[in-house]
Amino acid sequence: MYRFLLTPRWWGINVFAVLAIPFCIFMGSWQLSRFDARVASQQQQEDRSADAKTAAPRPLQSLLPVDQITSGRQASARGRYDTAHQLLVPDRTLQSKHGDQQGFYVLTLLRTDDGKALPVVRGWLPGDANAKADAAKVPAPPAGEVTVTGALQASENQGTSGVQAGGGLPKGQLGMISAASLVNLVPYGVYDAWITLADPPAPLHAVPPAAAEGSGLDMKAFQNLGYTGEWFVFAGFVVFMWFRLVRREAEAAKDAALGILPEEADGATNGASTGAANAGTGPATDAPTEGPADAPTDAAKDAAASGAAVGAKENTGDDGGGGVPAGDAGDEVPAGK
Repeated sequence: MYRFLLTPRWWGINVFAVLAIPFCIFMGSWQLSRFDARVASQQQQEDRSADAKTAAPRPLQSLLPVDQITSGRQASARGRYDTAHQLLVPDRTLQSKHGDQQGFYVLTLLRTDDGKALPVVRGWLPGDANAKADAAKVPAPPAGEVTVTGALQASENQGTSGVQAGGGLPKGQLGMISAASLVNLVPYGVYDAWITLADPPAPLHAVPPAAAEGSGLDMKAFQNLGYTGEWFVFAGFVVFMWFRLVRREAEAAKDAALGILPEEADGATNGASTGAANAGTGPATDAPTEGPADAPTDAAKDAAASGAAVGAKENTGDDGGGGVPAGDAGDEVPAGK
């Protein structure tokens, strides 16, 4: 019954199923492992953040470049604040016990001993960076040489929350904290990193460090989880369709062995029989009726009968004049008599 599985057509179907099922399972498992890795990274990031609050700060140079391990670590740097290039970072949200509050960061560049500058987010203020009253609340940075300590952060990018990468901001404002954005605003080099102070001066509020990019349960992590489900569903669908096709093919082979034609074949046979029957009766239906065909024959018979009656009267003398016998009518009279 299942010999059809060895036909060339079914060889192709079987090979496809054998390759597709493990491939879908492999891809689903890989996506699930990516989700598990992000969950583990989130836990590690939380542990590192907790340790960083109590760990001794390390020199900035020893923590660069910033990665998932060094992000959030306490870094220290020594230098002088560039008061001429203090910038406000507008439209930044800070979570508090009262909910999310809208405000702006206060960023000041620290010129280090090696000549490069380190962006330092000194704190956050509620309000609007475009409002003069709110901007006037920003305290001046300390003068002279200072040592700053804060959580190390990687440069922001267009995917960072709150970033304004489109430009068009007023002078003295910055949309994205990154070396690429600052290099056109200052005449010196800038580190590709920044720090946020844990203990800013009043009335500034401390900006908590953000999780490193690629770690934590962000949108990409849940995308991995969704792709996991999709691949496993694909594998199940291939199995379902293979069994469905095999069952349908086996039932068709069994019916053929019993001489049972499919409904399509029965319909075609019945249609052919009906057409043949209509073709056989067609000429008889289209033939003229007997009435019109016999009408000339009846008229001829009536005319013949009428002619015979007239001839009989003439021969019997029914007209009273004494008829001449038919045989005498043709006798000739001698010319001399």
